[in-house]
Amino acid sequence: MMPSYFFAHGAPSIVLEDNRYTDLLKTFKNQMPKPKAIVLFSAHWEETVQSVSAADSYETIYDFGGFQDELYKMTYPAKSDSSLAVQIQSLFAKQGVQSVLDEKRGLDHGAWAVLKLLYPDADIPVIALSVNRNLPNEKQYQIGKALAELREQDILIIGSGGTVHNLRKLNWQSKNNESWAEQFDEWLQSKLESWDTQALFQYRELAPFAQEAVPTNEHFIPLLLAMGTGDSNRKATLLHRSYQYGNLSLSCWQFN
Repeated sequence: MMPSYFFAHGAPSIVLEDNRYTDLLKTFKNQMPKPKAIVLFSAHWEETVQSVSAADSYETIYDFGGFQDELYKMTYPAKSDSSLAVQIQSLFAKQGVQSVLDEKRGLDHGAWAVLKLLYPDADIPVIALSVNRNLPNEKQYQIGKALAELREQDILIIGSGGTVHNLRKLNWQSKNNESWAEQFDEWLQSKLESWDTQALFQYRELAPFAQEAVPTNEHFIPLLLAMGTGDSNRKATLLHRSYQYGNLSLSCWQFN
């Protein structure tokens, strides 16, 4: 069965960087069989109704400003898969999740920056999925769980976001990790590894420095979505954790 993953996408410039985290992403394809398709929840696509991308081909969305000119010339010309999009809608419907097909939206940087590092040839069909910050955490997990059987079809499911993501607290010159960010991520690690969903669903009340780490939840949601896809075996493995700018977490979780 294909594992599913959570990847932090960090700053848009990550696609140009060379560090331990990008090394992991760049060598990822060598560690596992090539998936038949990729299904990716992006923190940068927010909708109140679950949306499923179904464009014939994707434009590249540059949903950021102030970064290197090179980034605005990058593309990720992946193709979609209409039959898979319809299958995903069917799986959602079985779990009572309303969804719609979106035939126009391209790939935002929460999707393409990660995919460009993982599979730079853009030769694997991609289905992007939206997130909804207004749903309870239990519901986020259930949305991920609804797609679990895709893993049996050699389809790679990814959540792209960030566990500690507070742009107001970034220190662009810092080379040291801030302890509050590490404490939040360490709490998160203990609950993920023990698959303590009840604590995770209440992370805002229980986790240290939760308000600092997750001032808004759209980047945290993809973690719960990816975790939900692993509900049958309930094994979480931390593959990497580091930080940009003092506290912007770069983490990778595998769910089996």
